[in-house]
Parts: sequence; C-alpha cells; structure tokens
Amino acid sequence: MTRLGAIPRTLAHRNFGIYVAGSTVSLIGTWMQRIGVGWLAWELSHSGAILGLVAFADLFPTIVIGPFGGALADRFDRLRVMRIAQSLVMLQALSLFALTVSGLITVELLIGLVLLGGLVDGLNQPARLALAPSLVPRSDLATAVAINSIAFNLARFLGPALAGLVIVWWGVSTVFALNALTFVAFLFALARVRLQPLALEGQGRRSMLRAIADGVRYTGRHAGIGPLLLLHAILAVSARPFFELLPGFASDVFGRGASGLAMLGSAVGIGAVVGGLWLAQRHEESRLTNVALGSSFLVTLSVLTFSLTTWFSAALVAVTLAGFGMVVAGVGTQTLIQTSVDEAMRGRVLSLFGLIFRGGPAVGALLMGAASEFVGLQVPVAAGTIIGLIASILIWRHRDAIATNLGDRPLSPA
Repeated sequence: MTRLGAIPRTLAHRNFGIYVAGSTVSLIGTWMQRIGVGWLAWELSHSGAILGLVAFADLFPTIVIGPFGGALADRFDRLRVMRIAQSLVMLQALSLFALTVSGLITVELLIGLVLLGGLVDGLNQPARLALAPSLVPRSDLATAVAINSIAFNLARFLGPALAGLVIVWWGVSTVFALNALTFVAFLFALARVRLQPLALEGQGRRSMLRAIADGVRYTGRHAGIGPLLLLHAILAVSARPFFELLPGFASDVFGRGASGLAMLGSAVGIGAVVGGLWLAQRHEESRLTNVALGSSFLVTLSVLTFSLTTWFSAALVAVTLAGFGMVVAGVGTQTLIQTSVDEAMRGRVLSLFGLIFRGGPAVGALLMGAASEFVGLQVPVAAGTIIGLIASILIWRHRDAIATNLGDRPLSPA
C-alpha cells in the first residue's frame, strides 16, 4: 500500500487531478469516435481501401504537422494551444454529427473531416505531452506520465465498447455527439488549470522551420535523448506493428476470427494497464534508464514468440507481456526525456517522440503487410523483431553513458 501511495499522491496535485479527469473523459470520446468513423466509412463504401484511406487521413497529418506543433508548444502558452485545439476538434465532432444525422455525409466529406482532425491533433499533441512537468513536481513526474498512459489504455478499451453499444441502440451519429460533449468536459477542466507562465525566450524571433531544425539538431546531438529516441523509433517500426496486424493473425494464423481478435486486443490492453500501474508505483532504487532500455528485450522477445507460435494460449501470454513492455519502454523513455530536456526545446523534442509513436507502427505495418502477401504474416513480423532485438542489445551496451547524459542516478547500494 505504501508503494501504491505514489498514485493518489500524484493525483492529489490540484492541476494534475483536474487535468487527468478531463483528459480521461475526452480520450474515451476520442476512441468512441474512431470506431464510429470506421463504421461510417464502411457503411458508406463497403470498401477496405476506403477504410485504409480514412486511417491514413487520421495518421499522416501528425507525421507532417507534428514538428510544427512542437515549435508552437515552445513558442506559445501550451494551455492556450490545447484549448484552441480542443475547441476545433469539438467543432469537427459536431460537424460529423450534423452531417450524419441529416443524411448529407459522403465519403469525401468524412475523409476531409478526419483529415482536419488529424491536422489539429498533430498541432496539439506536443503541447499535451509538454504540459506534464508543469502539472506536478519533478519527483512525481514519472508517476504522472504512467497515470496518463493508464488513462489512455483504459480509454482504448472503454471507448470502443461504448461506441458499439451506442451504434446498436442509437446510431453512429450519436457517437459523434457524445464525443463533442467529452470535449466540453475537457475544455472545462483546462479552464480550471492554473499555471505560472513559462519564459520561452527568443522563440518568437526564429522562423518555424529554423526552430524545427534546431529541435532536430538538439535531439540528435544529445548523448542521452538521441539514443533513447533512436531505439524508440526502431522498435516502433520493427516490433510494435504486430498490433496493427492482429486481425490477420487472429484469422489466418490462429483461425479464431473476430472473437480471437477481441481476446488478443484485450490481452495487449491488460498488459499495458498493468505496465502503467507498475511504473506508477515503482520505487526509484534502480535507474529508469535500465528499466526503459531493458524493457525493449521483453517487447522483442514477446513479439518474436507471438510471431512464431501457432498455439493460441501462448500467443495470449506473449501479447500480454508485449503490452506490458511497450508501456514500460514508452513511459520510461518519455519520463527520461521530460526530466532531462531543456525547457526551451521540450515541445519540439516531444513532438519527435509523438511522431515516432504514431508514425512508426504505421510504416512498419505497411511494410510487413506488403511482405505478407508473399511470405505470410509470421515471417516479416519475426524478421522485424529480430532487428529490434539486435538494436536493443547494441544500445543496451551504452546504457551507463546514456544514463549519465540523462542525469539518471546510478543504482543505489544494496
């Protein structure tokens, strides 16, 4: 119970408690809308290609716009950026509701509105990530990041389940209306957060492109952040795409269909939530660098096992461990970045973290999916995880130097 005390202690910080409450409600609505958009796209087109195009419209803007969002987060008040962004995506949800309930929605309008939402999210995500250190003391930052991860993963399962019920009972348009209401809750929460303004000196005199380039150079030259993000990127492309390919594994490899897909997806989520809880209550007697880098071995070995087995029970265990490892690696990496990055560079560096988080698995899934047309799903996923394992070993060998440059203290004496 003493170890679990870190969670209520962190939530007791007024600003963070208010923020998490509003953010969690909003995340549930966001996941509801993602399911609703996919369902509506299928109803309008009955085309797998259109489903892919809609997903691309949601993802691609983050890759292109994310770095500009990072520059904005380092130049302007981050709370204000978030309030404007949340207001815009609320209007997007209301537009989807109005067009759907009136019967005026088309595939083209749907893709356009999803693209708009992706653009706004790309600008908003860096400010959202960069806000965390302003909400809690440094001593509670790791727990705060872990709590945000728990909220995200809980919403990832509650949202789709609620969306399915709402679509059956009231229709897909109601999903969009409910999502708009969740943004009202988040905007109310953001309005109650009180922060001291940050002094971001000199940012207004630089062009956006130069500011972005400065952030990339800073990240690449940082002997602690650079290797962490490099491994994060390699794993995002080589190991994490297994999740996007779960439908194919459930059907073709395990012969379990939709029920098997639901079980595999739930197993990943259970592992992710447990990983977040473990990090949130973790004692600090061991270096977080070791934990973040070491968890990459768990991810790669778990996904490798999943890709090679045809035993469904073993696959469930493997993806549960993979979900645990992915959250520990991701939250650990983000925490180390948050505690070591220069304040003036925080938004831009975290925009690269967010870009990798969303874009890496999409690129990897695209490559592995194309290869699967020739050799099946198991071979490309196994090959990718072997690459990730090799990268993990190489970067692990430099863990002491990385920790030193991150200011991560060494192991406490026994």
